[in-house]
Amino acid sequence: MADKALALSSLSTYSEHFNAERANRVAANAAVSMGVLKAATSYAGSRETPMDFNIELKQGSITNQERSGRCWMFAGLNVLRYELMHKWNLADFEFSENYLFFWEKMEKANSYLEYVIETIDAPVDDRRFQAINEGPVDDGNWWKGFADLVSKYGLVPKSAYPESANSRSSDDFIQYINSKMREFAAQMRQAHKDGETEEQIRARKDEYMDLVYRMCAISLGEPPVKFDFFARVEDEKKDDKKDDSKSDESDSTSTKAEDKPKDGKDTRKQIVDLGITPMEFYKKYVPVDVNDYETVINSPLESTPYGKRYAYKNSATVIEAGNMDAVNVDLDTFRNLTVQMIKNGHPVWFACDCTQFSLRGDGFFDENTVRVDELFGTTFNLDKAQGLEYMDYPSNHAMTFVGVNLDEDGNPNRWRVENSWGKENGKDGYYAMTNKWFDRFVREVIIRKEYLDPQLLEAETVELEPWQPVSRKAK
Repeated sequence: MADKALALSSLSTYSEHFNAERANRVAANAAVSMGVLKAATSYAGSRETPMDFNIELKQGSITNQERSGRCWMFAGLNVLRYELMHKWNLADFEFSENYLFFWEKMEKANSYLEYVIETIDAPVDDRRFQAINEGPVDDGNWWKGFADLVSKYGLVPKSAYPESANSRSSDDFIQYINSKMREFAAQMRQAHKDGETEEQIRARKDEYMDLVYRMCAISLGEPPVKFDFFARVEDEKKDDKKDDSKSDESDSTSTKAEDKPKDGKDTRKQIVDLGITPMEFYKKYVPVDVNDYETVINSPLESTPYGKRYAYKNSATVIEAGNMDAVNVDLDTFRNLTVQMIKNGHPVWFACDCTQFSLRGDGFFDENTVRVDELFGTTFNLDKAQGLEYMDYPSNHAMTFVGVNLDEDGNPNRWRVENSWGKENGKDGYYAMTNKWFDRFVREVIIRKEYLDPQLLEAETVELEPWQPVSRKAK
C-alpha cells in the first residue's frame, strides 16, 4: 500500500519546486491576499472586451434574484417583459417572480410524487430513484419548465404579488418541503409493501399535496386569483418641426405649452384593467406565446448526434406537459440562430456555466480577462465535449442576451448579457461575454420556431437518462 500513499518525501520536493520559482511566490502573495479571481484579473484583457455593442436591445430595470435559484425564471420573464414593454410602450415593467415560484414548488411536488409512484417497486438505491429523490422541489429549471408554468397559470405584475422573504432567500423553505416530500415517499413505498392499491396511494398523494399547498401559502402567501392592473404609457415622440401652414398671427395667439399652469399631474395615457385573471393578463398583454420558442442545445458528444431531439427522463415540472427536451445543432448554427434573433429585435434566454473564467463584480465572461492559467502556471484545456462528459462545466445559470457586437464580416466577437444579480454586479447589471467564451461554455439557447429548419422541429426524439451529461437545471 505504500506506493499508493502521498509520500512525505514527495511533499518536500513539491515545496522545493514551488519556492524555486519567483513567479510562484508573487502569485501566492496576490492570491492569498485578494483571492484567486482578483489575483488572476488581467487589465489588458478587460480593455480588449469593451462594454459597447453595435446591436443593443432596450430593456427595463435590472432585476435581482437575490439568494434563490430562480435565474431561469428571471431570464424568462426578462424575455417576456421586453416584448410587453415594447408592445405597450412602457418605460419599465417587472413581472411577479414570486407568483411562478409558488406554482413551481406545487408542480414539482406533484411531479415528484408521480415519479415515486412510477418507481415504487424499485429499491431505494436504484440509480433512477436516487436521481428523482436528489432534490424533490429544489430551485433550478429549464426554459420548458418556465413555459409550462406560464401556459398553465399565466402571469401577474410584481405589484400584484410582491416578493417574500422566502422567495428572496429560498434555502430554508425548500429544505423543509424537501424533507416532507421524502417522508411522503417513504410512506407511499411502505403502504405499497403493505398491500395498498394504487387508488389508495393516490388518495394519500392528494392529502400530501394539500399540506404542500399549506407550506407554500405560509411561506410565500397565496397567489392572486384576480388583480387590478395599472400602467402608464410613455408619451409619443413629438414632431419638433413647425407647421408652416399656420400664420404667424395664429402662432402668436395660441396658448403655448410652457404658459399653461403646471399642476404636477401625470398626464400620460394610463392602462387600467380591473379584476383581471393571471391567464387573461398573459394572453392580453404579452404579445408572444411561450410555446412558440424551442430549446436549442449544442452538445458535441458522440452519444448525442446533431439533428436529433433529446428528452430527459423524469424532468417534467408540470407533469402533464411532459419532460424537458431540446434539439441539438452544430456550433455554427447555434451561434448564428442567436445572432439572428438579436438582430431581429428579440432577446435570447440562454444557459451556461457562469463560474468559468468569470468576474461577477466587474461583469466579464472572458478567458483573456480571468488569467488563472497565468496565475497557476498551467492551462485549462477541456473542450466543450469533455467539459460535458466529465461534468466540469455543465449549465448552472440562465441569463438573457440583449446585444451583440458584429465585426466587419458580420460575425459576433462579443455579447451583451442581462443578468439577474442586481445593479451592483457587472456594469449596472450587464456583462460582456467574448465569442470564444460563448462557443465553449454556452449550453442552450431559446429560439423562435420560425427561425428553425422545419425538419429539425420534426426530428427523431431520443430519451436520455437523468444523469446523462447533456444539460442541467439552471439556478
